[in-house]
Amino acid sequence: MMQWILPIAFIFAGLLAGIIGEKFIFQRLKIFVAKKQIPGSEVIFQSLHRMTFIWFAITGFFWAILTSPLKSDVTGILQKILTIIFLYSVTLVLSRLSAGFVSLFLRRTSGVSASLLSNLAKSAVLVLGTLILLQTVGVQITPLITTLGISGLAVGLALKDTLENLFSGFYLIISKQVRTGDYVKLEANHEGYVTDISWRHTTIKELSNNVIIVPNSKLASAIFTNYHLPVKEITLTINVGVDYESDLEQVERVTVQVAKEVMQEIAPELMENEPYIRFNKFGDFSIDFTLYMRVNEFFDQRIGKHLFIKKLHKCYQKEGIKIPFPSRELYMQENQAKI
Repeated sequence: MMQWILPIAFIFAGLLAGIIGEKFIFQRLKIFVAKKQIPGSEVIFQSLHRMTFIWFAITGFFWAILTSPLKSDVTGILQKILTIIFLYSVTLVLSRLSAGFVSLFLRRTSGVSASLLSNLAKSAVLVLGTLILLQTVGVQITPLITTLGISGLAVGLALKDTLENLFSGFYLIISKQVRTGDYVKLEANHEGYVTDISWRHTTIKELSNNVIIVPNSKLASAIFTNYHLPVKEITLTINVGVDYESDLEQVERVTVQVAKEVMQEIAPELMENEPYIRFNKFGDFSIDFTLYMRVNEFFDQRIGKHLFIKKLHKCYQKEGIKIPFPSRELYMQENQAKI
């Protein structure tokens, strides 16, 4: 019994060191680094979550095995198991780090989806780490890779739709036809902001906060309008009609001035692109024209129209400019009865 005291002590020491390291040292270091706002520190600490405890525990068990009275063959098996656990934990940390830093980099790159590429980076590190782990413990990976290649062909045929969505997702990202944050309108009249492009589908959030899920393969072959390409800024057009008795020079001056006031509120950085109007039609009861005004993006059309109509209506009343009601004149002829 005495010969087991030291191995048990090593096990408890490893567990205790893991708890102390995880609960106190790791957490305090995490708080300290967070205050310093070191770039990438959040990714590192998320990747190392729980690993401090696991590594200290593995160390304790390893020394316990070395000092135990177990037979050499049993000791070898246990050491191999601990080696597998340690290598897998390191692989897991590296996969978290790769996914985290890819996401961090892509978030700073405007319009690039982080979901698909970060998952790809994580999967690649896991696969590579698993192969290295197998090679380390003595498993011949060359026949395994050959077997996986043949099996992968069969699985690929079975997962044709999934792989089609995966490669379509890569195509959408690489071609930059659709980027996260873009406002798109599909041919089925669904429209909204692209929030993510994953390995299987693209998520579009409507203005009503509903979510549209579109398979990547469908989006890659669909006809759609991207209101953020080539640039986010768009031209807002509003149709207006004024009375035939109106002074058109005054109408143009007043309307453009109102549009400038609206732009100053919602898009002051675009003021170099002055708004303008173009008269285009002698209507049935009004002279019609169209206002052209630049706004920052598609969604700003709503507030732009709202403010413009309110201000224009008030200004027209002040200036005596009439916006006529639809009207029709009817001429009726009475038939004279013959006696």
